Order: sequence, then structure tokens, then C-alpha cells
Amino acid sequence: MKVTVCIGSSCHIKGSRSVVEQLQYLIAENHLGDKVDLGGTFCMGKCQQGVCVTVDDAFFSVTPDTVTDFFEKEVKAKL
Repeated sequence: MKVTVCIGSSCHIKGSRSVVEQLQYLIAENHLGDKVDLGGTFCMGKCQQGVCVTVDDAFFSVTPDTVTDFFEKEVKAKL
């Protein structure tokens, strides 16, 4: 599974660094490092909806407050 987080300026202001750090922690805590490829990219073109995250090709808007629920529903539950 490929999870990509936008780290462009708009998403950065909205907390993309925190989202990345929390996802890194959750992936490690759940021993999913061999199943989840976490990466970053610059602008996904949906700046108003940031922090922009894709799981494979599906788009999601995630905040630092919703990242745990996002991880449980969209990453962990689908592995």
C-alpha cells in the first residue's frame, strides 16, 4: 500500500509535518513497515482541502486531529 502526504506550502501550514510524524509512528507501532510505503510529494492541486493524502490512488483530506481515525479506517483496515 502506498500512502503519500502532500508537504507543499499550503498543506505544511495546515499540519502536514504532524500528519507525517503520526503516520510514521502508527505504521511502526502496528508493525506495518513492510506493508505500507509512506512518502511525501509537493502540491497535489487540492490546496483548499489539505492536508492532502492519497492511499494508492484514493484522495483524502486529513488533519493532525483526524490522522488516527484515518489510519484505522483507510490504512490498517484495508491490509
